[in-house]
Amino acid sequence: MKKTRALLAGIAVWVGIVMIGGPAAAEPEPRRNVLFIVSDDLNTLLGCYGDPLARTPNLDRLAARGVLFQRAYCTFPLCGPSRNSFLTGLAPNATGIHANAQIFRQSIPNQVSLPQAFRRAGYFAARLGKMFHYNVPRSVGTDGHDDPASWELELNPAGVDRLEEEPEIFSLSPGKFGGTLSWYASPKGDAAHTDGLLAADAAWVLERCARDRSRPFFLAVGFFRPHTPYVAPRDPYFGWHPAESMPVVTGVAEDQADLPEAALASAKKEQDKLTDDLRRQCRQAYNASISFMDAQVGLVVAALDRLGLADNTVIVFTSDHGYHMGEHGLWQKMSLFEESARVPLLIVAPGLSQPGGVAEAPVSQLDLFPTLTELCGVTPPDNLQGQSLVPMLADPGWQGRNWALTQVMRRQKGGRYFGYSLRTPRWRYTEWDEGRKGRELYDHEADPQELINLADAPVHADDVQRLAAKLKNAVAATLPADGVTPSVQSGGWDIILQE
Repeated sequence: MKKTRALLAGIAVWVGIVMIGGPAAAEPEPRRNVLFIVSDDLNTLLGCYGDPLARTPNLDRLAARGVLFQRAYCTFPLCGPSRNSFLTGLAPNATGIHANAQIFRQSIPNQVSLPQAFRRAGYFAARLGKMFHYNVPRSVGTDGHDDPASWELELNPAGVDRLEEEPEIFSLSPGKFGGTLSWYASPKGDAAHTDGLLAADAAWVLERCARDRSRPFFLAVGFFRPHTPYVAPRDPYFGWHPAESMPVVTGVAEDQADLPEAALASAKKEQDKLTDDLRRQCRQAYNASISFMDAQVGLVVAALDRLGLADNTVIVFTSDHGYHMGEHGLWQKMSLFEESARVPLLIVAPGLSQPGGVAEAPVSQLDLFPTLTELCGVTPPDNLQGQSLVPMLADPGWQGRNWALTQVMRRQKGGRYFGYSLRTPRWRYTEWDEGRKGRELYDHEADPQELINLADAPVHADDVQRLAAKLKNAVAATLPADGVTPSVQSGGWDIILQE
């Protein structure tokens, strides 16, 4: 009885202290939200990355709010492997995904994805548009090759670019769009297109998140542009990029003279049809599609600001891989050159990231998973293969790992082999089939366009030896803990190049 009375008295004293304003438990800080925006097939032809022809005012403003990563790289320059990689935090050798039309649940079914980790932590996780792989444009309006365990809400709008305008689209191979250079200047406005509908849906979801703030959100928005077909409203976007002002790459034959055959294997026969006029039209349509996508990003970020969510929301903008516009005689993706492996990456972390900061150290998209979980206090899986970029957000001069690895697959009679490319602050070093199919070395201090292959130059023998050892260790680090790469059955090599 005495103990009970003493306990009740203690509780009464504590309640009295709280009621008169005395010490009490502090309210926990609200957890950060995440707005995760991914563009499709976008290289660094953006104003914030210094491209003089770009019209990307919204992404430029976003870069000014946070940190721009000058040397960010995908793990595999193809949609399916890349997206499965950064959404699981594992390199393609650990996911087993080296082609499109595959999902990581086929090879590593128990892996927790990035949005799933947030969902398990109590976040509202939603996907709008393309996040895992889609066959573009055929899968637009569907779930594509999605992972249902990752989301509570999925929205898949389809606009006139998918539902009405395909008969009007020019293609190097008539009737083929997703993996073929193709384009169209649409007479319809932004709101009628798939990406315009996605921006409106994102604003709608954000409005509901603003009304009920009992749970933080992880909102993933996957825009389809500038993926082929390059369809965008004619006005104003095609008008912003006159075809006659578009550049055409020259000196291709001289550039290709010192390259291994494997380095150029992503070229497609249909691209032999390109004339200089078609090259300019293609570049015009690609630039117009980027500007159109930029406007939709602007609408989503404006909604975040208008609803009072920006101060507590981490914003990420990136693409699944880079993209060629004629460099080295190549178009589209699937090479290990800078244009194909490098991606834009912007991160805004309110209260932490330095506005207008530029990080020069090479980073990988593998780093996104550990970075976002650390920023938001979410427990990640213990097998992630990237590094957290949180120190680099606070101090863009932080170097961290200071290299990034990109790989790609090539076919040969009776099998396949890989090419691996290591990017350091100064060098890009590439081996095809462990060097049996060739090597490449580029000095970015003297040759940022990667026009002179130094791999066989005697003066750089020591550099090749040093970088080869570093590459070998980097590749070993991409394997799962047991050293056995998971595998899945694909529908054949044709799957790899389809989007």
